[in-house]
Amino acid sequence: MKLISIAFILATMFVHICNAQQVSEWREEDRTGVSSETGLMKSWPDAGPKLLWSTLELPKGFSSVSFGNNSIYITGTLGSDDNLVAMNMHGEILWQKVMGRSWTGAYPDSRATPTVEGNRVYTCSGFGDIACFDGTSGEIIWSYRASEMNKGTYGSWGIAESLIIDGDQLYFSPGGPETMTIALNKTNGEVIWRSESLNDKPGYVSPILREYADRKILINVSLGHVYAVDVSNGIILWKIVHQRHGGGDLIKCVTPLFQNGEVYVTGGYNTGGMLVRIADDGLSANVVWTDDVLDIHHGGAVLIDGYIYGSNWLNNSNGNWCCIEWETGKKMWEEHWKCKGSIIAADGILYIYEEKRGTVGLLRATPERFDLISSFRVTEGRPGPYWAHPVIHNGILYLRHTNALMAYDIHQ
Repeated sequence: MKLISIAFILATMFVHICNAQQVSEWREEDRTGVSSETGLMKSWPDAGPKLLWSTLELPKGFSSVSFGNNSIYITGTLGSDDNLVAMNMHGEILWQKVMGRSWTGAYPDSRATPTVEGNRVYTCSGFGDIACFDGTSGEIIWSYRASEMNKGTYGSWGIAESLIIDGDQLYFSPGGPETMTIALNKTNGEVIWRSESLNDKPGYVSPILREYADRKILINVSLGHVYAVDVSNGIILWKIVHQRHGGGDLIKCVTPLFQNGEVYVTGGYNTGGMLVRIADDGLSANVVWTDDVLDIHHGGAVLIDGYIYGSNWLNNSNGNWCCIEWETGKKMWEEHWKCKGSIIAADGILYIYEEKRGTVGLLRATPERFDLISSFRVTEGRPGPYWAHPVIHNGILYLRHTNALMAYDIHQ
Protein backbone atom coordinates (compact mmCIF):
# COMPACT_ATOMS: atom_id res chain seq x y z
CA MET A 1 0.00 0.00 0.00
CA LYS A 2 2.82 2.40 0.88
CA LEU A 3 4.62 1.53 -2.34
CA ILE A 4 1.46 2.27 -4.34
CA SER A 5 1.01 5.59 -2.52
CA ILE A 6 4.61 6.61 -3.13
CA ALA A 7 4.35 5.61 -6.78
CA PHE A 8 1.13 7.62 -7.12
CA ILE A 9 2.71 10.69 -5.52
CA LEU A 10 5.77 10.48 -7.76
CA ALA A 11 3.60 10.04 -10.83
CA THR A 12 1.49 13.03 -9.82
CA MET A 13 4.60 15.14 -9.26
CA PHE A 14 5.88 14.13 -12.70
CA VAL A 15 2.60 15.17 -14.33
CA HIS A 16 2.70 18.55 -12.58
CA ILE A 17 6.30 19.11 -13.64
CA CYS A 18 5.50 18.20 -17.24
CA ASN A 19 2.41 20.41 -17.27
CA ALA A 20 4.32 23.40 -15.88
CA GLN A 21 5.23 25.42 -18.95
CA GLN A 22 8.64 27.01 -18.97
CA VAL A 23 8.54 30.72 -19.79
CA SER A 24 11.24 32.67 -21.61
CA GLU A 25 10.74 36.41 -21.55
CA TRP A 26 12.10 39.92 -21.12
CA ARG A 27 15.01 40.61 -18.71
CA GLU A 28 16.01 37.16 -17.49
CA GLU A 29 14.36 35.38 -14.51
CA ASP A 30 11.18 37.09 -13.23
CA ARG A 31 12.19 40.22 -15.17
CA THR A 32 14.86 41.03 -12.60
CA GLY A 33 17.68 41.36 -15.12
CA VAL A 34 19.56 38.76 -13.05
CA SER A 35 20.29 35.38 -14.61
CA SER A 36 20.58 32.27 -12.43
CA GLU A 37 23.29 30.81 -14.65
CA THR A 38 26.66 29.93 -13.17
CA GLY A 39 29.92 28.53 -14.50
CA LEU A 40 30.52 31.59 -16.68
CA MET A 41 33.81 33.24 -17.59
CA LYS A 42 35.14 35.65 -14.96
CA SER A 43 37.21 37.56 -17.51
CA TRP A 44 37.44 37.78 -21.30
CA PRO A 45 40.33 37.83 -23.77
CA ASP A 46 41.18 41.26 -25.17
CA ALA A 47 39.15 40.51 -28.30
CA GLY A 48 36.20 39.30 -26.26
CA PRO A 49 34.72 35.82 -25.81
CA LYS A 50 34.55 33.46 -28.77
CA LEU A 51 31.95 34.44 -31.37
CA LEU A 52 30.01 31.25 -32.14
CA TRP A 53 27.90 32.74 -34.92
CA SER A 54 26.27 35.92 -36.13
CA THR A 55 23.54 36.86 -38.57
CA LEU A 56 22.88 40.09 -40.45
CA GLU A 57 19.55 38.96 -41.90
CA LEU A 58 17.14 40.26 -39.25
CA PRO A 59 14.63 43.04 -39.80
CA LYS A 60 15.77 46.01 -37.72
CA GLY A 61 14.78 46.20 -34.09
CA PHE A 62 15.72 46.95 -30.50
CA SER A 63 14.15 43.87 -28.88
CA SER A 64 16.03 41.09 -27.11
CA VAL A 65 15.78 37.35 -27.76
CA SER A 66 13.72 34.66 -26.05
CA PHE A 67 13.85 30.88 -26.34
CA GLY A 68 11.72 27.75 -26.65
CA ASN A 69 11.07 24.74 -28.85
CA ASN A 70 14.81 24.56 -29.58
CA SER A 71 14.45 27.94 -31.28
CA ILE A 72 15.39 31.58 -30.81
CA TYR A 73 12.65 34.21 -31.19
CA ILE A 74 13.14 37.91 -31.90
CA THR A 75 11.16 40.75 -33.47
CA GLY A 76 12.02 43.24 -36.21
CA THR A 77 10.33 45.88 -38.34
CA LEU A 78 9.90 45.55 -42.09
CA GLY A 79 8.00 48.31 -43.84
CA SER A 80 4.86 49.13 -41.87
CA ASP A 81 4.78 45.79 -40.04
CA ASP A 82 6.49 44.31 -37.02
CA ASN A 83 7.60 40.73 -37.61
CA LEU A 84 8.31 37.74 -35.40
CA VAL A 85 11.39 35.80 -36.49
CA ALA A 86 12.21 32.23 -35.44
CA MET A 87 15.77 30.92 -35.77
CA ASN A 88 17.44 27.65 -34.98
CA MET A 89 20.14 27.61 -32.32
CA HIS A 90 22.79 28.37 -34.96
CA GLY A 91 21.13 31.61 -36.03
CA GLU A 92 19.56 30.33 -39.24
CA ILE A 93 16.09 31.78 -39.91
CA LEU A 94 13.32 29.17 -39.83
CA TRP A 95 10.39 31.49 -40.52
CA GLN A 96 9.31 35.11 -40.33
CA LYS A 97 5.70 36.24 -39.79
CA VAL A 98 3.89 39.58 -39.54
CA MET A 99 2.77 40.12 -35.92
CA GLY A 100 1.12 43.55 -36.13
CA ARG A 101 1.45 47.16 -37.17
CA SER A 102 4.70 48.91 -36.39
CA TRP A 103 5.04 52.33 -34.82
CA THR A 104 5.23 54.99 -37.53
CA GLY A 105 6.73 57.86 -35.53
CA ALA A 106 10.29 58.35 -34.31
CA TYR A 107 12.40 55.21 -33.81
CA PRO A 108 9.87 52.81 -35.36
CA ASP A 109 12.02 49.66 -35.12
CA SER A 110 10.47 46.86 -33.08
CA ARG A 111 11.13 46.97 -29.37
CA ALA A 112 9.01 44.41 -27.46
CA THR A 113 10.68 41.06 -26.69
CA PRO A 114 8.53 37.96 -27.41
CA THR A 115 7.23 35.93 -24.47
CA VAL A 116 7.44 32.16 -24.95
CA GLU A 117 5.44 29.62 -22.97
CA GLY A 118 5.51 26.04 -24.16
CA ASN A 119 4.78 26.00 -27.88
CA ARG A 120 3.18 29.44 -27.91
CA VAL A 121 4.86 32.77 -28.59
CA TYR A 122 3.15 36.01 -27.56
CA THR A 123 4.07 39.31 -29.18
CA CYS A 124 3.15 43.00 -29.02
CA SER A 125 3.76 45.40 -31.91
CA GLY A 126 4.77 49.05 -31.68
CA PHE A 127 1.17 50.05 -32.39
CA GLY A 128 -0.26 47.83 -29.66
CA ASP A 129 -1.35 44.82 -31.71
CA ILE A 130 -1.08 41.55 -29.75
CA ALA A 131 -0.65 38.14 -31.38
CA CYS A 132 -0.21 34.53 -30.29
CA PHE A 133 1.80 32.21 -32.56
CA ASP A 134 2.42 28.50 -32.80
CA GLY A 135 6.11 28.41 -31.92
CA THR A 136 6.88 25.56 -34.29
CA SER A 137 4.94 26.39 -37.45
CA GLY A 138 4.71 30.16 -37.08
CA GLU A 139 0.96 30.14 -37.69
CA ILE A 140 -1.09 32.79 -35.87
CA ILE A 141 -3.43 31.25 -33.27
CA TRP A 142 -5.16 34.54 -32.44
CA SER A 143 -4.57 38.28 -32.70
CA TYR A 144 -6.12 41.36 -31.09
CA ARG A 145 -5.66 45.07 -31.79
CA ALA A 146 -5.43 45.77 -28.08
CA SER A 147 -4.64 49.48 -28.08
CA GLU A 148 -7.13 50.31 -30.82
CA MET A 149 -9.99 48.24 -29.40
CA ASN A 150 -9.60 49.79 -25.93
CA LYS A 151 -9.16 53.43 -27.03
CA GLY A 152 -5.56 53.24 -25.92
CA THR A 153 -3.24 56.22 -26.14
CA TYR A 154 0.39 56.48 -27.11
CA GLY A 155 3.45 58.32 -25.96
CA SER A 156 5.81 59.79 -28.54
CA TRP A 157 7.35 56.38 -29.27
CA GLY A 158 4.36 54.05 -29.42
CA ILE A 159 4.18 50.79 -27.45
CA ALA A 160 7.13 48.82 -26.05
CA GLU A 161 5.49 46.40 -23.58
CA SER A 162 6.72 42.82 -23.50
CA LEU A 163 3.70 40.72 -22.51
CA ILE A 164 3.58 38.88 -19.21
CA ILE A 165 1.91 35.47 -18.79
CA ASP A 166 0.10 34.47 -15.58
CA GLY A 167 -1.68 31.12 -15.53
CA ASP A 168 -4.46 31.43 -18.12
CA GLN A 169 -4.11 35.21 -18.38
CA LEU A 170 -1.84 37.73 -20.03
CA TYR A 171 -1.75 41.46 -19.32
CA PHE A 172 -1.41 44.60 -21.43
CA SER A 173 -1.65 48.30 -20.65
CA PRO A 174 -3.32 50.40 -23.37
CA GLY A 175 -3.83 53.44 -21.15
CA GLY A 176 -6.17 56.22 -22.17
CA PRO A 177 -9.71 57.25 -21.18
CA GLU A 178 -11.26 53.76 -20.82
CA THR A 179 -8.76 51.58 -18.98
CA MET A 180 -5.16 51.42 -17.84
CA THR A 181 -4.58 47.64 -17.91
CA ILE A 182 -6.49 44.70 -19.37
CA ALA A 183 -6.33 40.92 -18.88
CA LEU A 184 -6.77 38.59 -21.83
CA ASN A 185 -7.38 34.86 -22.00
CA LYS A 186 -4.05 33.61 -23.32
CA THR A 187 -5.76 30.74 -25.14
CA ASN A 188 -8.09 32.76 -27.35
CA GLY A 189 -7.37 36.46 -26.75
CA GLU A 190 -10.76 37.28 -25.20
CA VAL A 191 -10.88 40.11 -22.64
CA ILE A 192 -11.32 38.90 -19.04
CA TRP A 193 -11.28 42.26 -17.25
CA ARG A 194 -10.43 45.91 -17.73
CA SER A 195 -9.08 48.07 -14.92
CA GLU A 196 -10.29 51.61 -14.33
CA SER A 197 -8.61 54.43 -16.23
CA LEU A 198 -5.90 56.62 -14.74
CA ASN A 199 -6.38 59.11 -17.58
CA ASP A 200 -2.74 58.56 -18.36
CA LYS A 201 -0.70 57.36 -21.31
CA PRO A 202 1.05 54.01 -21.04
CA GLY A 203 4.77 54.03 -20.46
CA TYR A 204 7.20 51.94 -22.47
CA VAL A 205 7.50 49.60 -19.51
CA SER A 206 7.27 45.83 -19.29
CA PRO A 207 5.67 45.29 -15.84
CA ILE A 208 6.42 42.77 -13.12
CA LEU A 209 4.11 40.31 -11.35
CA ARG A 210 4.64 39.64 -7.67
CA GLU A 211 2.80 38.12 -4.69
CA TYR A 212 2.38 40.36 -1.68
CA ALA A 213 -0.18 40.73 1.13
CA ASP A 214 -1.99 37.55 0.00
CA ARG A 215 -2.52 39.06 -3.45
CA LYS A 216 -0.92 38.64 -6.82
CA ILE A 217 -0.24 42.12 -8.13
CA LEU A 218 0.93 43.58 -11.42
CA ILE A 219 3.28 46.52 -10.81
CA ASN A 220 3.56 48.87 -13.75
CA VAL A 221 4.63 52.38 -14.70
CA SER A 222 2.67 54.78 -16.89
CA LEU A 223 4.00 58.13 -18.07
CA GLY A 224 2.71 59.75 -14.89
CA HIS A 225 2.37 57.04 -12.24
CA VAL A 226 3.63 53.84 -10.70
CA TYR A 227 0.63 51.66 -9.89
CA ALA A 228 -0.44 48.17 -8.81
CA VAL A 229 -3.31 46.04 -10.11
CA ASP A 230 -4.91 43.08 -8.33
CA VAL A 231 -4.84 40.56 -11.18
CA SER A 232 -7.72 38.52 -9.74
CA ASN A 233 -10.20 41.29 -10.60
CA GLY A 234 -8.43 44.22 -12.28
CA ILE A 235 -8.82 46.62 -9.35
CA ILE A 236 -6.08 49.25 -9.08
CA LEU A 237 -4.89 48.92 -5.48
CA TRP A 238 -2.73 52.04 -5.34
CA LYS A 239 -1.05 54.62 -7.50
CA ILE A 240 1.71 57.15 -6.87
CA VAL A 241 2.56 60.11 -9.07
CA HIS A 242 5.96 59.79 -10.74
CA GLN A 243 6.61 62.60 -13.19
CA ARG A 244 9.48 64.52 -14.68
CA HIS A 245 10.60 67.51 -12.65
CA GLY A 246 8.78 70.48 -14.16
CA GLY A 247 6.12 68.27 -15.78
CA GLY A 248 5.81 66.86 -19.28
CA ASP A 249 5.79 63.22 -20.36
CA LEU A 250 8.89 62.06 -22.14
CA ILE A 251 9.84 58.47 -21.48
CA LYS A 252 9.34 55.74 -18.89
CA CYS A 253 10.63 52.33 -19.90
CA VAL A 254 12.55 50.79 -17.00
CA THR A 255 11.03 47.63 -15.54
CA PRO A 256 10.53 48.16 -11.77
CA LEU A 257 12.60 46.32 -9.17
CA PHE A 258 10.86 44.62 -6.24
CA GLN A 259 12.10 43.33 -2.88
CA ASN A 260 10.19 42.58 0.33
CA GLY A 261 7.23 44.80 -0.45
CA GLU A 262 9.31 47.68 -1.80
CA VAL A 263 9.45 48.89 -5.40
CA TYR A 264 12.13 50.95 -7.15
CA VAL A 265 11.19 52.98 -10.23
CA THR A 266 13.15 55.46 -12.31
CA GLY A 267 12.57 57.39 -15.49
CA GLY A 268 15.35 59.37 -17.19
CA TYR A 269 15.08 62.97 -18.47
CA ASN A 270 15.56 64.30 -14.93
CA THR A 271 12.59 62.35 -13.62
CA GLY A 272 14.75 60.75 -10.96
CA GLY A 273 14.06 57.54 -9.08
CA MET A 274 12.19 56.58 -5.95
CA LEU A 275 11.63 53.67 -3.60
CA VAL A 276 8.00 52.92 -2.78
CA ARG A 277 6.93 50.81 0.21
CA ILE A 278 3.65 48.91 -0.08
CA ALA A 279 1.46 48.81 3.05
CA ASP A 280 1.08 45.50 4.87
CA ASP A 281 -2.47 45.09 3.54
CA GLY A 282 -1.34 45.89 -0.03
CA LEU A 283 -3.98 48.61 -0.44
CA SER A 284 -1.73 51.65 -0.36
CA ALA A 285 1.90 52.67 -0.79
CA ASN A 286 4.16 55.55 0.14
CA VAL A 287 7.47 56.98 -1.01
CA VAL A 288 10.43 56.03 1.21
CA TRP A 289 13.14 58.01 -0.59
CA THR A 290 13.90 59.69 -3.89
CA ASP A 291 17.17 59.98 -5.78
CA ASP A 292 18.52 62.13 -8.60
CA VAL A 293 21.58 59.98 -9.29
CA LEU A 294 20.34 56.81 -10.96
CA ASP A 295 18.02 58.48 -13.45
CA ILE A 296 17.91 55.60 -15.94
CA HIS A 297 16.98 56.28 -19.56
CA HIS A 298 16.06 52.81 -20.88
CA GLY A 299 18.91 50.42 -20.07
CA GLY A 300 17.32 48.73 -17.07
CA ALA A 301 18.57 48.20 -13.52
CA VAL A 302 19.63 45.21 -11.42
CA LEU A 303 19.55 44.64 -7.67
CA ILE A 304 22.49 42.69 -6.24
CA ASP A 305 23.02 42.16 -2.48
CA GLY A 306 21.25 45.35 -1.46
CA TYR A 307 22.61 47.65 -4.17
CA ILE A 308 21.08 48.90 -7.43
CA TYR A 309 23.25 49.17 -10.55
CA GLY A 310 22.55 50.90 -13.84
CA SER A 311 23.43 53.94 -15.95
CA ASN A 312 21.92 57.38 -15.65
CA TRP A 313 20.71 59.96 -18.15
CA LEU A 314 22.80 63.12 -18.46
CA ASN A 315 21.47 63.86 -21.94
CA ASN A 316 20.29 61.78 -24.88
CA SER A 317 23.84 60.94 -25.91
CA ASN A 318 25.58 60.57 -22.58
CA GLY A 319 25.34 59.07 -19.10
CA ASN A 320 27.34 57.59 -16.24
CA TRP A 321 27.33 54.16 -14.62
CA CYS A 322 26.11 54.22 -11.02
CA CYS A 323 25.53 52.23 -7.86
CA ILE A 324 23.10 53.28 -5.13
CA GLU A 325 22.01 51.62 -1.91
CA TRP A 326 18.56 50.02 -1.92
CA GLU A 327 17.74 50.84 1.69
CA THR A 328 18.54 54.56 1.57
CA GLY A 329 19.12 55.62 -2.04
CA LYS A 330 22.64 56.73 -1.07
CA LYS A 331 25.09 57.05 -3.98
CA MET A 332 27.93 54.55 -3.66
CA TRP A 333 29.72 55.49 -6.89
CA GLU A 334 29.20 57.19 -10.24
CA GLU A 335 31.66 56.63 -13.10
CA HIS A 336 31.84 57.73 -16.71
CA TRP A 337 32.58 54.82 -19.06
CA LYS A 338 31.91 55.23 -22.79
CA CYS A 339 28.18 56.06 -22.56
CA LYS A 340 25.00 55.00 -20.81
CA GLY A 341 23.54 51.65 -21.79
CA SER A 342 21.83 48.43 -20.73
CA ILE A 343 22.73 46.06 -17.92
CA ILE A 344 22.09 42.48 -16.77
CA ALA A 345 23.84 40.31 -14.19
CA ALA A 346 24.86 36.71 -13.55
CA ASP A 347 26.86 35.00 -10.82
CA GLY A 348 27.88 38.28 -9.14
CA ILE A 349 29.09 39.84 -12.40
CA LEU A 350 27.51 42.74 -14.31
CA TYR A 351 27.25 42.71 -18.10
CA ILE A 352 27.00 46.24 -19.49
CA TYR A 353 26.38 47.21 -23.13
CA GLU A 354 26.91 50.89 -23.86
CA GLU A 355 24.64 52.33 -26.50
CA LYS A 356 26.84 54.69 -28.53
CA ARG A 357 29.66 52.47 -29.86
CA GLY A 358 28.55 49.00 -28.79
CA THR A 359 31.25 48.33 -26.19
CA VAL A 360 30.44 45.44 -23.86
CA GLY A 361 31.91 45.40 -20.36
CA LEU A 362 32.30 42.77 -17.67
CA LEU A 363 32.08 44.39 -14.25
CA ARG A 364 32.33 43.13 -10.68
CA ALA A 365 29.12 43.86 -8.76
CA THR A 366 30.56 45.78 -5.84
CA PRO A 367 29.39 48.98 -4.13
CA GLU A 368 33.02 49.98 -3.55
CA ARG A 369 33.90 51.17 -7.06
CA PHE A 370 33.34 50.79 -10.80
CA ASP A 371 35.43 47.63 -11.15
CA LEU A 372 35.81 46.81 -14.85
CA ILE A 373 37.34 43.41 -15.61
CA SER A 374 37.16 43.08 -19.41
CA SER A 375 35.58 44.70 -22.44
CA PHE A 376 35.25 44.35 -26.21
CA ARG A 377 33.33 46.12 -28.95
CA VAL A 378 30.52 44.85 -31.17
CA THR A 379 31.03 45.96 -34.77
CA GLU A 380 28.30 44.15 -36.72
CA GLY A 381 24.93 45.59 -37.69
CA ARG A 382 23.63 48.61 -39.55
CA PRO A 383 24.15 52.10 -38.13
CA GLY A 384 21.99 52.91 -35.14
CA PRO A 385 22.06 52.93 -31.34
CA TYR A 386 22.92 49.77 -29.40
CA TRP A 387 19.68 49.65 -27.42
CA ALA A 388 18.89 45.92 -27.23
CA HIS A 389 19.51 44.44 -23.78
CA PRO A 390 21.98 41.53 -23.49
CA VAL A 391 20.66 38.02 -22.79
CA ILE A 392 22.42 34.98 -21.29
CA HIS A 393 21.10 31.52 -22.15
CA ASN A 394 22.86 28.20 -21.58
CA GLY A 395 26.26 29.83 -21.26
CA ILE A 396 25.89 31.95 -24.39
CA LEU A 397 25.75 35.75 -24.42
CA TYR A 398 23.38 37.11 -27.07
CA LEU A 399 23.88 40.67 -28.29
CA ARG A 400 21.68 42.42 -30.82
CA HIS A 401 22.46 45.51 -32.89
CA THR A 402 19.77 46.68 -35.33
CA ASN A 403 19.70 43.87 -37.98
CA ALA A 404 22.48 41.79 -36.39
CA LEU A 405 22.41 39.11 -33.70
CA MET A 406 25.61 37.68 -32.26
CA ALA A 407 26.14 34.66 -29.99
CA TYR A 408 29.26 34.50 -27.79
CA ASP A 409 30.46 31.50 -25.80
CA ILE A 410 30.96 32.61 -22.19
CA HIS A 411 31.24 29.16 -20.59
CA GLN A 412 34.04 29.12 -18.04
